[in-house]
Amino acid sequence: MFDVIRDGSRVIFNPGQDVVASVVPNLKKHLHSLLQEGIRELVIDFADVEMIDSVGLGILISAHNSLNNCGGKLKIVNVSKDILTLLKAMRLDKHFEVKEKERSL
Repeated sequence: MFDVIRDGSRVIFNPGQDVVASVVPNLKKHLHSLLQEGIRELVIDFADVEMIDSVGLGILISAHNSLNNCGGKLKIVNVSKDILTLLKAMRLDKHFEVKEKERSL
């Protein structure tokens, strides 16, 4: 279900689905496992994510805080325009890097 690409202390993680309450327990378990391995950069690829709810936002904040506490960083990439608007409205883009999905011609 989740796609993980490892590159030293950097991990690219693709949830492969919407980040909502029903999937957060499993997502949290996977992210916690990655953080326990000592990664310092977590890139979450939202290419397949169309929706995020408040519980999903909570898991992003938690991952950011955990990484920040050990000198690491969180990046969210391939974010849809709607999710980008939400993250900016909540000012989360001031705490971790957020990159919008590139538009195809």
